[in-house]
Amino acid sequence: MTRVLGIDPGTTVTGWGVVEPNGAGFRHVAHGSIRTSADTPLPVRLHKIFAGLVEVIRLHRPQEASIEEVFVSVNAQSALKLGHARGCAIVAVASHGLPVFEYGALQIKKATVGFGKAEKHQVQAMVKLLLALPEPPPKDAADALAGALCHLQHTSGSRRPS
Repeated sequence: MTRVLGIDPGTTVTGWGVVEPNGAGFRHVAHGSIRTSADTPLPVRLHKIFAGLVEVIRLHRPQEASIEEVFVSVNAQSALKLGHARGCAIVAVASHGLPVFEYGALQIKKATVGFGKAEKHQVQAMVKLLLALPEPPPKDAADALAGALCHLQHTSGSRRPS
């Protein structure tokens, strides 16, 4: 049974979620977010993201990780900062010897909702349904859980980590 850590990186909110297969479906293990203040210097924020994910890995012991690829937006500065947060997350995972798998936002949404351009509330609702949660998870955690679900749906030994 492969336990997967999904990560939705961000410099102010990094969502995470842990999921594992359960028969023909999936089982929710845990989810949450690592929050930082935009007023805090970037190196301090990155360290908090790294340390937070290390703690999640220590507590929940995933065997693999799924992380959303960088979406190149109009604002290059925002994309660069997102890249820093994503790099932090990858290093946190890799420092524990876990393989890291990368998926695009459209691919994650299509695997979870069935539509690549699904809106945040649709992802939240489908994650709630697929994991039999009592309420929809917060947006960033829902995106992370969706990434983990996408990975579990796509893995059959044919995917290679990045």
